[in-house]
Amino acid sequence: MFQIMNLPFMIGIGGWEVLLIFLVVLLLFGAKRLPELAKGLGKGLREFKGAVEGIEKELDEAVDSVEKTQEPDHSSGA
Repeated sequence: MFQIMNLPFMIGIGGWEVLLIFLVVLLLFGAKRLPELAKGLGKGLREFKGAVEGIEKELDEAVDSVEKTQEPDHSSGA
């Protein structure tokens, strides 16, 4: 079966399942609210991605600073 999404948490979701989910969302919220829901979802995903990138950057900086403090000091001449 044709797989639309191949994400680890969405294994086994094919075209029919995505269509069914879309139809349920359409029935629940109506056609007029779908664009604003999609816009809000996109904005939320962008903010989440930015937060994850910020955390990764902070972790990398912390690891770098720890590695720099643990380097042996060769300037002591011992």
